[in-house]
Amino acid sequence: MEPHYYNVEVNWNTERKGVMCSPELSKESGNCIEVATPPEFPKGMPGIWSPEHLLTAAVSSCLMTTFLAVAENSKLAFVSFHCKSAGKLEQVDGKFMMSEIVLEPTVTIADEKDRERAERVLQKSETACLISNSVKSKITMVPTIIVQ
Repeated sequence: MEPHYYNVEVNWNTERKGVMCSPELSKESGNCIEVATPPEFPKGMPGIWSPEHLLTAAVSSCLMTTFLAVAENSKLAFVSFHCKSAGKLEQVDGKFMMSEIVLEPTVTIADEKDRERAERVLQKSETACLISNSVKSKITMVPTIIVQ
C-alpha cells in the first residue's frame, strides 16, 4: 500500500486561538474548526476545541471507524455504536503529556447470540486502530454490550 498524506493548516487569529483547516476539506462547507489553548492553562479559552480534545477525539473516532469496518467484514449486525472517551493530561518527568486515553464504547445488538462476536469485533478494532497504534499514550478500553 502506498503512503497516504493528510494535510492540515493552522492559522493563528488572536490571543491563544486559531483556525484549523485541511485543503482536502472544503473551507466553504464549514469544515474548519477553531482551536485554542485549553482553559486549564494560562490564557486558555473555554468552549473551543484544544489539541488535547483533538487527540482524544482522534483515538475515539478511529476506534469507531475501525469498528465499522471490522463489524462489516465480520458480518456483525448491530443497532448502534457510541463511545465516550477521556484523555488524561499529566506531567511526567517534567513534561506534559496525554498519559492515558480511556475509551468506553457501547455497542447495542438485537440478539444475545451476537454478544461474543460483538466483544471480539471491539477487541479486534482496538488492536487494529491506526491512531491508537501511533501514539505512546496508554489506551484503555472499557466496553459495554447492550442487548435491545
